[in-house]
Amino acid sequence: MSDSVKSRTGGGTRRAAQAEATRRRIIHGARELFLRNGYAATTLDQIAGAAGVAVQTVYFHFGNKATVLKEVVDVLAVGDDEPIPMLDRPWVRQVREEPDGRRALAIWLSNSRVIFGRVAPIMKIIRDAAGADPEMAAQWETNQRQRFIAHHALAEQFGDKQALRPELTVEEAADIVFTLVSHEVYFLLTVERGWTPDRWEKWINETVAGAILR
Repeated sequence: MSDSVKSRTGGGTRRAAQAEATRRRIIHGARELFLRNGYAATTLDQIAGAAGVAVQTVYFHFGNKATVLKEVVDVLAVGDDEPIPMLDRPWVRQVREEPDGRRALAIWLSNSRVIFGRVAPIMKIIRDAAGADPEMAAQWETNQRQRFIAHHALAEQFGDKQALRPELTVEEAADIVFTLVSHEVYFLLTVERGWTPDRWEKWINETVAGAILR
């Protein structure tokens, strides 16, 4: 490879890394502002200021405030900004490969606890704003749909493991998990009622296992 090609390749790599670093700063700054001020009161100018960039840079990377929020939620849900869907994450593969239904459920719920700890506060902001803001309503519906897809996939795995209660269909099991393992229930117990995340995890394991597993 010639020096000129190497130089161009290296420059492109550096620019890509700089662009990713800028996106991370914007997402981090937006998250702090959304949590402190709410969605409606947060402006793109404020997000740009928190990230130390021009507002045009925010527009370039995200286009609008709703897309910034979506990226904040996506990063919080998986814990990083790698382009790997949640259902392709290593811990989900552990759930699939674990033959015992109760141990598989425990792996799922342990990771759910970590995810809820990151994402529940921002989801409460979205839910509270959904009634008056169409963009927030759309974001809430998208998240609920994605959460159901994940829990339906989990219920299918329990079916494949022959771990479901015999009177339950996969659809019914998915409905139960979707309802119980939710941001709303987590927030009610850990914030409104003061439970620790440890207590929530113990309770949700016992409750879901008793509701859907043999």
